Amino acid sequence: MGEPRESTRSDRELVDAVLRDRDEAAFRELYRRHTPRLFALVARLLARGDDEAEDVVQEVWIHAFESLEHFQWNSSFATWLTGVGLNRVRDRIRRYGRSRETATDVLPEVGTPPDSPETRVDLERLIARLPDDQRMVLVLHDVEGMKHREIAAHLDIPEGTSKTLLFNARHRLRALMLRKGDRT
Repeated sequence: MGEPRESTRSDRELVDAVLRDRDEAAFRELYRRHTPRLFALVARLLARGDDEAEDVVQEVWIHAFESLEHFQWNSSFATWLTGVGLNRVRDRIRRYGRSRETATDVLPEVGTPPDSPETRVDLERLIARLPDDQRMVLVLHDVEGMKHREIAAHLDIPEGTSKTLLFNARHRLRALMLRKGDRT
């Protein structure tokens, strides 16, 4: 049979089908469309490894399904889902904390030349070592492309705090990179 064909329906049409008809195929399409990006975001924010990120992504989808009828389309479905994901990540960090050993052990140690794929793994490991609030703002701004206004709204912090956290995250990341460079 092969790969399922990508739907040409918009997110709104798919959500409407889920709400109106409890259309399972429409929900699966939303899931396939948005989970890869959502998973990458959650994994970076948690910095704990794939298993926990998968758990949180499942929590996000359960919450999204239960709350779908209250979604008012003041933003895109992807933006709303990102907000749900951010809330779940913050809840998880508050509930269980985040072990620095876990955060730095999830990725294998590699010693490779610059510009190799493994260099990205090193950068991910260094980002994982940032304090939670700095890591969240750095990922949302520099990876996800959000503006400080959006980050402030999602994290319920002042816009100036978002800017300060980003500045501090970049400063700390540079220091970690320099320290790592001294060891190689």
